[in-house]
Amino acid sequence: MSFDPSTLKYDAGGLIPAIAQDAATGEVLMMAWMNAQAVARTLESGRVTYWSRSRQSFWVKGESSGHVQELVDFRVDCDRDCVLVTVRQTGPACHTNRRSCFYTAVREGEEVELMTPMV
Repeated sequence: MSFDPSTLKYDAGGLIPAIAQDAATGEVLMMAWMNAQAVARTLESGRVTYWSRSRQSFWVKGESSGHVQELVDFRVDCDRDCVLVTVRQTGPACHTNRRSCFYTAVREGEEVELMTPMV
């Protein structure tokens, strides 16, 4: 069966959450947004492309930083309202220069920093 990005369930702004996961380790790296065109561009190019809500433009991960996300697999959840991209990540995934955006845990009511920025 052929895949059509328009079959996904986008929010009122035309966006769908996209979770990026390291294909080798299973580590969750980040969450960002895609629209139907970003989904199509990602599948066509093999470079993960998001929609930047702040800039109102496409954002090819690593285009300016060099911290590229090469697509390994593209998965759709059961409700078709979220996608999972498994990637080969070059360098940090987070704009704070950390491997993952999920570097803060809440443990016993306290915030704990799990990783420091990469050098």
